[in-house]
Amino acid sequence: MGKKSVELEPSDYCHEIEAYLCRKNDGHLIRVTGPSFALVAGWAQRGVPLKVAFKGIDRYFERYYRNGPRRRPVKIDFCEADVLDVFDEWRRATGVGVTNDAGEPPADPGDRTTGDESRRQPPLVEHLKRVVLRLSSARSVGTLDAGFDPLIDRVSSELDAARSAARGLRGSARQEAVDRLDALDRALVRQARSALDEGARAAVSREADEELAPFRGGMHPEALERAREAAIDRLVRERYSLPVIAYRT
Repeated sequence: MGKKSVELEPSDYCHEIEAYLCRKNDGHLIRVTGPSFALVAGWAQRGVPLKVAFKGIDRYFERYYRNGPRRRPVKIDFCEADVLDVFDEWRRATGVGVTNDAGEPPADPGDRTTGDESRRQPPLVEHLKRVVLRLSSARSVGTLDAGFDPLIDRVSSELDAARSAARGLRGSARQEAVDRLDALDRALVRQARSALDEGARAAVSREADEELAPFRGGMHPEALERAREAAIDRLVRERYSLPVIAYRT
């Protein structure tokens, strides 16, 4: 896609990363200088949105804490693999820089797993179990309000039916089930978008525009609009803690 112009200068970008890492390290300041500065400046050059980088840092810390009590402050260098993984997932979700054999972005970017994640895609029955659990959790903690109940009930009944037959689905029957899950996924995100109030809708739109800003100059207007819609869908999904119902085979 060529060189990208970013809104923040590399020094400002590194300062933002340094401040975020300090907060994650409970106020312990680990300077982003020398080789670490070059590493983080490279993220800025690639066009990694700040919030995407933050999510990568979060992912590292989540895994770090799962391994036991924090032993020492985390250096930003340790987070690089997670930052780039999240950036790759973001690119796949929005279609930015992702092309098919014809050189065009995917028609339906969606929320897709890639690389090792794609190879580790769970069996359909396990995927459906996780979706049901995520939906139930989102409703129980109030992330989704009562207005979502009819759609959640429909999704749950569809998923329960598919789950009971998932082990035996083959050929066209399996493809029909996958297509139905795609449709349900789109319906869930549409419902979530329609539930946003005007202020939240404007905030999500601004965030999507900020994420895509480094890539605008190298994208066709139609591709940019598709990417923007996909970015909004992803942000809305995060806001409501919605699972990805669609299943990529």
